[in-house]
Amino acid sequence: MDVLYFAWVRERIGLPREKVETSATTVAELVAELSNREERYEIAFSDLSALRVAIDQELADFDAPIADAREVAFFPPMTGG
Repeated sequence: MDVLYFAWVRERIGLPREKVETSATTVAELVAELSNREERYEIAFSDLSALRVAIDQELADFDAPIADAREVAFFPPMTGG
């Protein structure tokens, strides 16, 4: 699946997107796998309350299943204005 990173998440990880092969069944499991890769991922995902996630461009929770997902995106909360 494609994993996309936006704003400061992209800056901390150093990539805008990457292809990931995973055995994770939920977003939270995917985050755990990514966090175990390298320190930069661990830092980016250290405070999940500061992150939002979308699965195939639909907002989701971290306990959402990702079995059939083509894309998971991580980004900071959006503000209006």
